[in-house]
Amino acid sequence: MKRFSGLAVVVLIVVGACSSERNTFTNRTFHNLTSHFNAYYLSDTKIKEVENQVRANYKEDYTQVLPVFIPIDSATIKQNKEKLDSARELSSKAIDWHRISKWVDDSYYLLGKIDYLQGQQDDALNAFKYVNSTSKDKELRHRALITLLRLYVDRREYENANFTIDYLSKETEISDENRFALFKTLAYYYETRADQNGVIGALDRAVGYAPDKKEESRIHFILAQRYQKEGLDALAYDYYRKSLDGNPPYERSFFATLYAQQVAELNASKDLKKVRNYYDELYKDPKNKDLKDVVVYERALFEEKQGDIPLTLDLLHSAAKEPGSNPRLKGYIYQKLAEINLGEFKDFRATKYYLDSALTFIKEDDPAALEILEQKATLDQYVFHVERIQLNDSLSIIASLSPEEQTAIAQDYIEKEEERLVAEARAKETPKNSNIFNNLLAFSGKDAGSSFYFDNGVALQQGAIEFNRVWGNRPLQDNWRRRAATFQTSTQPQIPTPELDSASSGENPILANLPSLESLLGKIPNTPEQIEQLNSELEKSYFELGKLLYFDLKEIEPSIANLETLIQKYPNTIRKPEAYYLLYLGQKDSGGNFQQYAGRLNREFPESQYTYSVNNPDAASGNLAALESSKGYEQAYNAYYAGDYQRARDLVKATLEDYPLTRNTEKLLLLDIMVTGKLESRDRFKTRLETYINNTKDPALVSLARNMLRPMLSSEELAALEPKEKIEVDSTQLAADAAAENAGKEIPADSPYKLNESQTHIFVIALSRSEAEAATGLLGDLENFHAANYPNARLRTGNMNMSSENAIYIISPFANAEKANEYYQKFAADFESEGLPENIKSNAFFISIENFQTLNKSKNLEEYRTFFRTVYQ
Repeated sequence: MKRFSGLAVVVLIVVGACSSERNTFTNRTFHNLTSHFNAYYLSDTKIKEVENQVRANYKEDYTQVLPVFIPIDSATIKQNKEKLDSARELSSKAIDWHRISKWVDDSYYLLGKIDYLQGQQDDALNAFKYVNSTSKDKELRHRALITLLRLYVDRREYENANFTIDYLSKETEISDENRFALFKTLAYYYETRADQNGVIGALDRAVGYAPDKKEESRIHFILAQRYQKEGLDALAYDYYRKSLDGNPPYERSFFATLYAQQVAELNASKDLKKVRNYYDELYKDPKNKDLKDVVVYERALFEEKQGDIPLTLDLLHSAAKEPGSNPRLKGYIYQKLAEINLGEFKDFRATKYYLDSALTFIKEDDPAALEILEQKATLDQYVFHVERIQLNDSLSIIASLSPEEQTAIAQDYIEKEEERLVAEARAKETPKNSNIFNNLLAFSGKDAGSSFYFDNGVALQQGAIEFNRVWGNRPLQDNWRRRAATFQTSTQPQIPTPELDSASSGENPILANLPSLESLLGKIPNTPEQIEQLNSELEKSYFELGKLLYFDLKEIEPSIANLETLIQKYPNTIRKPEAYYLLYLGQKDSGGNFQQYAGRLNREFPESQYTYSVNNPDAASGNLAALESSKGYEQAYNAYYAGDYQRARDLVKATLEDYPLTRNTEKLLLLDIMVTGKLESRDRFKTRLETYINNTKDPALVSLARNMLRPMLSSEELAALEPKEKIEVDSTQLAADAAAENAGKEIPADSPYKLNESQTHIFVIALSRSEAEAATGLLGDLENFHAANYPNARLRTGNMNMSSENAIYIISPFANAEKANEYYQKFAADFESEGLPENIKSNAFFISIENFQTLNKSKNLEEYRTFFRTVYQ
């Protein structure tokens, strides 16, 4: 009975202690122990395992300045969802089941960390704020505030971040662990604000509180990189040497040693042989077998500094072929090749293809990739037109030959391709070993240079080509297979089979790229329609290439050459007035005979806008000119509809003489043609309309001109006039447009922005710091808006700091201004986001990539908004 009574007492004590309602010493002790060593400990362990997995999966790019914090990889977080869900459940139990324990606030902190890792920023924010406001544990409060600071920096909420920094700076008794986290987070804050000195200062303080040698080594390496970037080589050298302490990963040790040598000796050494020997030794070191591309790349950069460009190019090509552990480095290698080909040789075609190669190794959301895409936009157009000219010129020449001559050219091409394939096989062939014992092993397959047929690449290549000459590129199969195929064909219906590659289908892979005579002859244009299409493409490419070279690539001589070729080959081209004008500008810039083109414009196209421009070279231009020409157009339009046709003509001509090339020019020219219909003959009116339709690019104005022309045409002419897509435009809309434009603000005449509606555009929402902080859910709302309205558009959303006063949100890409305007209208009508003022929506705008580069330099949002309202609205 005594034993039973004792046991009962123990059971009653335990049961009583399990209660989370009674706040007694026994209860608190039980709940503290259970909460700490069961729920909290297990949850914390699982979170740390996930964080360690993020660090392990991250591949450091030592060729670039390392980030302060290793980025959180969403893919790794998704892979560990079950582990984080389990940690969340344990932390929740620690809160629900052990409410009187002292580990409740710690568990709330863990819940905030889980939310932070899973990208649930608002929930994480609330959790950290709650811990800071309720916890009596000073160390835990500091930890929550420091993590909250990192979250504010992630969200670019710098005002809140500044307040948190100020608050923490006044706190006392901060533990070493928290001091390390605080200084590292401060370095991250300065990193996002591109404050180099701030990052260095914060990391220098953080390294003194580093928890282990590995973390200390990484911070020393970052400090060394940043000092090297600032040109402080002596400090960089010291920190690179310090980063070698603590048994760092081999790759970091390699780069620390390499860069330390660079800042200490290689860059300053006059003994070039010694430097090159150093790179050779690194290359031969077997420990560096996965870093050979780095060694060759760094050697190439060294040779570039010595001015040896041919050797630099050779080394870069070698580096691209070397094995390596960092794919992004290949992207940097191709980017460097593009830079040299552009800067040294003006080889736009090679530059474009090197940039294409770079993008295959750099992720599309990487800042380097975005920079490459911007640079590549013009080069893509250049290469397209150059290659189309080369191809169509060749086809045009071949098309003028007799069928026998065409066949001879095709056969000659095939023979040269055969010779090339054999030469490639011979280049890959290993030299034959003359050892008699190896010759005896001809059938062993061990001797790559064996005389055995199937071990001889050159013999295989020649045999395949000879087979192709006799039998064609047919599948290789035995007689029984052909008989079986014949039997099946004659007795069973044919069933479509999936396409196979050359190896599985029996087709000889050696001949995969060897064209047949029939396929080559089939590409030659022989019908009048094909030849007309070919010449139409040539005409357009010569013109577009001339424009591109003059305006975008600033290459005047090649621009002149292409435009003169256009006029010589296609003297009746509808692009002739603009080509004359571009030649006038090009010859004027290069000190040539530009007056000849002014004379041609006056003789051949006296009423062209380009003629008005060359006759008045000092006329105003830019947005102010557009605004003034809008006023002139409105006055002339009113005079026309009042029946005062001569005054309307005088106003049109006066406006064109004062402002010859604005976005209102085509409207003014059409109004002048309408006056012609009232004052001159029917034939003159018809001729001017036909010329206008052929030369005008605005589809709405072209449609209006067609409507005017139709009553004067026969049924056959009407059929030829019909556009592929009809665009109905009310002529009165032109006056309304002019009046609306006239209501805009006066724009400075020297605006830096250009109108290029065909270029890629981006959409921009600009906010002040306080507005950005209030619009907490803007990014999420934008993504939901895109998912609902543009599910297949692949729109990307991001944000950046335009200046210390403004943050901008960017939506991209849009193929041209028209697509961007469609999005703008939809956004203005339907988009909603809590905390986003209505005036922010009305001040949003879209902008071409070229103009965005200008805006990003000037930071003057209002200047661009004025341009935007005048040009696009």
